[in-house]
Amino acid sequence: MTPSRSTTVSRFIAAPRERIYRAFLDADAVATWLPPDTMKGIVHAFEGREGGFSMSLVYPDDETSQPGKTSDKTDRFEGRFAKLVPDERIVWATIFDSEDEGFSGEMTVSTMLSPADGGTDVTMVCGNVPSGIRLEDNEEGCRSTLGNLAAFVGG
Repeated sequence: MTPSRSTTVSRFIAAPRERIYRAFLDADAVATWLPPDTMKGIVHAFEGREGGFSMSLVYPDDETSQPGKTSDKTDRFEGRFAKLVPDERIVWATIFDSEDEGFSGEMTVSTMLSPADGGTDVTMVCGNVPSGIRLEDNEEGCRSTLGNLAAFVGG
């Protein structure tokens, strides 16, 4: 059995846990802060409760360094909120839409919100990262996403 591949990224955000938690439950908010770097988010379906969602991350037209998992410019994924603990923890289970088995399987993203002086420590743990995704790229994407989240919630 192959050991699970995982990454962990943390960031302090100068905003209350409640505001950060709410940003995970609103489709328009998620489409704004989730896409890393220069990608764009498109939400196809979304339920801000334990349940499913569908989303695509779209690379800019001039992106040439990394192909998409679903098509040349798109990473489409289906997911669900596996666990929600208000103002403390969000667990997403995601499956990328890809014919390449290096990108298949269910990846979990557990986000913990811990109180800190002047804001919140946010820790994102990605578990069962597909073998086709370099761990360094996953970490870089999570750092970018947390930066976007901080900007979105004003922290």
